[in-house]
Amino acid sequence: MRSLPYFFAVALFLCGCGGDSKPAEEPKKAVAPPADAGAVGSINGKITFSGEKPASKPLNMDAVPSCANQHKGPIDPGDVVVGKAGELKNVFVYVKAGLPQRQWAAPQTAVELDQKACIYSPRVLGVMVGQDLAISNNDPAMHNVHPLPKNNREWNTSQAPKGEKLVKQFDKEEVMITFKCNVHPWMRAYVGVMAHPFFSVTGDDGSFQLKDLPPGEYTLEAWHEKLGTQELKVTVAAKEAKAADFAFKR
Repeated sequence: MRSLPYFFAVALFLCGCGGDSKPAEEPKKAVAPPADAGAVGSINGKITFSGEKPASKPLNMDAVPSCANQHKGPIDPGDVVVGKAGELKNVFVYVKAGLPQRQWAAPQTAVELDQKACIYSPRVLGVMVGQDLAISNNDPAMHNVHPLPKNNREWNTSQAPKGEKLVKQFDKEEVMITFKCNVHPWMRAYVGVMAHPFFSVTGDDGSFQLKDLPPGEYTLEAWHEKLGTQELKVTVAAKEAKAADFAFKR
């Protein structure tokens, strides 16, 4: 006959192997330290377009006089904006791969998205995960802000004319999230949500800059709402300002 201590030992062993034990937590990524000016580089580039510009129909706001009256003449939708020398505006450029496994702190300042003359402005923008996106309605009309994410939570919020700002955040990376207005179907904006700060949107001159990059080999992606995407591999050394240009064609 086995002794009583034997049964206690078995019982303790079984308790230790029970299903109530908590799963091991995933290790957290190290928080990225402040950039050392002597150990980082940058990527500077320009994005151009050549060929026949995709056809775009002028926006028709006649059904909403409070919107239409804020415009004179045909209303360009702004989906393909090309300068005289082929400069391509509203291209979202970001580091797609190659960054070290770190947690990048989101800025405390909010990114602004406005609604003016019944158009989103800017049309293309970027925010970091956890960063505030402050949305304004500077129109005399009611708007209904409705992002259509695939990875993040969808929401749909009405905003009164000249009302308080809507302040929202996204908790997952996503390129890109389409914003629409349920009241005015022509309104569109596109938001890139990144877990790091290395992204940019081209302006009227088609240029972009990615600053304070750790040395390394990176894959960049350039996204345009109608012209698609392009990738480019770039190697950056410390204190180096590397040039990287994209050329979209049709």
